[in-house]
Amino acid sequence: MSETGLLRTRAEALAAPLPALLARAEQLAASVILGEHGRRRAGQGDAFWQYRPAMTHDEARRIDWRRSARSDATFVQEKEWQIAQSVTLWVDTAAAMRFASERSLPPKSDRAGLLALALAIVLLRGDERVGLVAPDLPPRRGSGQAAQLARRLEQAMAGPGPDYGAVSTDGMAARGRAVLFSDFLGDVGGLEAAVLRATDRGITGALVQVLDPSEQDFPFDGRTIFESVGGSLRHETLKAGDLRARYRLRLAERQERLRDLCRRTGWHVTTHRTSDPALPVLTWLYGMLDRPR
Repeated sequence: MSETGLLRTRAEALAAPLPALLARAEQLAASVILGEHGRRRAGQGDAFWQYRPAMTHDEARRIDWRRSARSDATFVQEKEWQIAQSVTLWVDTAAAMRFASERSLPPKSDRAGLLALALAIVLLRGDERVGLVAPDLPPRRGSGQAAQLARRLEQAMAGPGPDYGAVSTDGMAARGRAVLFSDFLGDVGGLEAAVLRATDRGITGALVQVLDPSEQDFPFDGRTIFESVGGSLRHETLKAGDLRARYRLRLAERQERLRDLCRRTGWHVTTHRTSDPALPVLTWLYGMLDRPR
């Protein structure tokens, strides 16, 4: 095969999964009713909305003297509130995210990628700028950005990756919003440090913990071998049932730590099981991002 033919074959192989992922994300995004997303609300923005009479707390620099000259009253310009200048997404593509306890269930990475891309489509239709961090894709507007996001996610999820992911905040726009998708079963200290760094830069957002049902219920009993997807961790026990209570307690402590982090920083957190429909989480995210900061 010629070099050109080989390059084309590789490109087609890379692009092959793209339509399916985009189609599923488009279908999921279409289920969210798009209202006046980030528009027609008083607040900080660039677009003029309406005039209103000046009030005692308004600064003199906010007064529109040209409009006020045509009346006996003094007026200020009301700006449209905009949800965020940009929204940055981080999707954990570590090996642990490829876990699925049953063939009928999607891997955690698949569900996380689907939710992230569907949310991006919803936001892009609302004229928001959406980007991706690790792999980096700067926030941009436009329908073509969704295809770029899908391509980057497919490439990242196809790589080997470490057992557990590490959150990066380097590509997040200051004073923007961020949504992190992960099982958050790795280094919670690293996550806390990343969210605190982001908060110091005026970034707010949400954590979406994506778990397989077995990771919440711990249905194991008898002789069981637990092994990480990447193969670096392995534990064998003859009485898995005896670990159930302790495991559930550790998971509850981890989830409470996530909630405490969000209480301290003004972020939001939710847990999603891969056995549940994706739409409620997407609707929750849309509603959360639609609230004024």
